[in-house]
Amino acid sequence: MRRKVYMVAGYNTISMGTGRKEFNPKKERPGLEEYIREAGQGTLAQIGGAKQVDECVIGNFMASRFNRQANLAAFFPYVDEGLRYKPAIRVEGACASGGLALMSGIKSVLAETAEVVLVIGVEVQNTVKAIYCADYLAGAGWFKNRKNGHAYFFPGQFSDRAGSYFEKYGREKTRQALARWFRNAIENARLCPTAQEHQNSVDDLESLAMMEPNGKSFVDHLNIFDCSKVSDGASAIAVVSEEGLKRCGIPASEAIEVVGWGQMEEDITRLPDDPTELSTTKQAVKMALASAGITRDQVGTAEIHDCFSIAGLLCMEAIGFAEKGKGADYILEGNTARNGRVPINTTGGLIGWGHPTGGTGVHQAVTILEQLTGRAGDAQVTIPADRPYGLTVNMGGDDKSLVSIVYKLGK
Repeated sequence: MRRKVYMVAGYNTISMGTGRKEFNPKKERPGLEEYIREAGQGTLAQIGGAKQVDECVIGNFMASRFNRQANLAAFFPYVDEGLRYKPAIRVEGACASGGLALMSGIKSVLAETAEVVLVIGVEVQNTVKAIYCADYLAGAGWFKNRKNGHAYFFPGQFSDRAGSYFEKYGREKTRQALARWFRNAIENARLCPTAQEHQNSVDDLESLAMMEPNGKSFVDHLNIFDCSKVSDGASAIAVVSEEGLKRCGIPASEAIEVVGWGQMEEDITRLPDDPTELSTTKQAVKMALASAGITRDQVGTAEIHDCFSIAGLLCMEAIGFAEKGKGADYILEGNTARNGRVPINTTGGLIGWGHPTGGTGVHQAVTILEQLTGRAGDAQVTIPADRPYGLTVNMGGDDKSLVSIVYKLGK
């Protein structure tokens, strides 16, 4: 790259929704603007205030429907008076909106139009009933197929992927692996105070997650524990240059350096060639690792897009951690657990931490920042000296919009 790019000063709001004891759908809750403000102010407080910021980017998927609010870039002055009259944009790519916001910030720093970019990702979804939420979220796919799809559109899409995987590679072991994925997610979320499942106290998580799917009440091949929840939340981080680090008074040792990425799109109108493979994810991660000049064996921890447990399993194969058809074995052998070979989703991922869609990609970066700088608190894992890199994989739609980023600790 033509210049170094870093990320610093991460901040997450609570991921709010069912599972949090303070959540009550019948009581008034903070609006979209309050989540934006909290996350933005949380990052600004760490970099010396709004005066340090040159540009702003906000990632969001569907506020126009969930909140009847568009023009989200104009909320930056609401975050802080010092952001008035500064350039700001809103970007959208379904559940990859947060990752695309990060990429926008990275490219501004590389283009030398900014030394410090404030990036926020946000979604507030608990404004409608679940069935209407499913309809809104269907906009992440080819909406002309909506009338032919399941009432719960995206659970239906990934249920179909799970069914194909069961048929090709075996059902029982795969179901056990998906239950283990859920267990790992909740156990990690319990270590993170902002996680939606932080207060989950169920003893036997795997038995719970082995509940037999019921196509009459939900979808054929997944149960509710295989799914990420409806979430309200926001995350923020600053994307900065070396000059930006100096301006903010932050040493490189408290930052993560962006060393590679893959960003790409697949045809939204096209069904997957092979439902048992996340082909776009595979290509995006391949590009990210190649641009960083590393192999997957040098990755010490990863935050991946487990909107559904089967997506987590398929991502293990897409990255190449597991051979095709061996994802269940890889998970059941403990490789993805926090004490495994490559700890995955150390604060719970989308299933455990939550999935405020437009905020997820930014939350992933904040988690990698915390892990690589040793500031993850109770959720901290060991980053081996021979595997010092962090990896994020943020997916929009059914493997259609992909952002994968590789990071290392700043020096």
